[in-house]
Amino acid sequence: MLRARTLRYYIGKRFFVMMLGALSVCMVLIFMIDMVELLRQSRSATTVTVGQLMWVGFLRIHQFTEVLIPFAVLVGSIGALMSLSRKSELAVMRAGGMSVWQFLRPGLTVAVLLGIFNVVVYNPLATRATEMANEQMSRLFGSETSFINSSAGNWLRQDGADGPSVITARTVTEQGLTLAGVTAFQYDSDGRFVAHIRAEKATLATGFWELQKATIAQPGRDLALHDTYKLKTYLDRERALDALGSVNTVSVFELPGVIAMAERSKLPVARFRVQYELLMSRPLLLVAMVLLAATVSLRSFRQGGIQTMVATGIIGGVGFFLLTEVSRQIGLAGLAPAALAIWLPVVIACLGSLTVLLHQEDG
Repeated sequence: MLRARTLRYYIGKRFFVMMLGALSVCMVLIFMIDMVELLRQSRSATTVTVGQLMWVGFLRIHQFTEVLIPFAVLVGSIGALMSLSRKSELAVMRAGGMSVWQFLRPGLTVAVLLGIFNVVVYNPLATRATEMANEQMSRLFGSETSFINSSAGNWLRQDGADGPSVITARTVTEQGLTLAGVTAFQYDSDGRFVAHIRAEKATLATGFWELQKATIAQPGRDLALHDTYKLKTYLDRERALDALGSVNTVSVFELPGVIAMAERSKLPVARFRVQYELLMSRPLLLVAMVLLAATVSLRSFRQGGIQTMVATGIIGGVGFFLLTEVSRQIGLAGLAPAALAIWLPVVIACLGSLTVLLHQEDG
């Protein structure tokens, strides 16, 4: 029993090291690409240092890491199984009476634990890091750039006591309650243009946006500067969340409350439901990646064709990710329940991989 436990620990450690190595390589590559973009875009900001950009890049990378984890588990599992096969360790295990299910169990355990860690620990940290990155970029770049965050280009039409207005912002933080790099177009109740407003920051209060360091241009009047300016709105916190909030800044523990709040306010909740189901399915998704890796990595090196099998596994993984993305978009569009759109491709991948493994091992 002690020897079996030691062997399982050895196999599990091999899986974990390979998965961590694949994830580290992906993170480094993404960080370098992001840094190149940040350095290119920061040429007009003379007060920004390389250290500050590196800190922003470090904060931003975590939202990409969550997407990369399943791919890293797939590549790491292929690498771990190929390493065991290349050194004939798998052949020795088979000769000792171990089945494929026995030496895959440590890898599956590592995948489940990694999935739970991703959901319970890493996701809240990643969402907080993303929000901090948005705040840092807002502070460093202000309204000088147009590349800040994926929220750039979001336009919101709202109504208020002074008439309707259209507002946009380059960064959105605090789930839509705080904006930076704000541009607003104010109209009167008859729909006539009244003012063009630019402000460094806007915070949603009850009945108005509080704009800081606002510049107001009105037809027939001189340019006016205000330290604070109130832009009237009927928008409340719930509708601001629906219009401007990002799922990347809402952790798994906050999502149930956000969904309940949106439902009470009769707002669309598809993107939050999809995100919640996506996180809940993460452990099973990582299990599917290990099973998929096993279908293409258990062949002996002496039989040849290893490169073809590995390429098949990578292509199959990419195809699976494309399938999950298509299914996710179907869920976001409301064409299928969020749980069905997220869980169905994962279950199909698990069952398909198990079928292939049963055929390979038991005929």
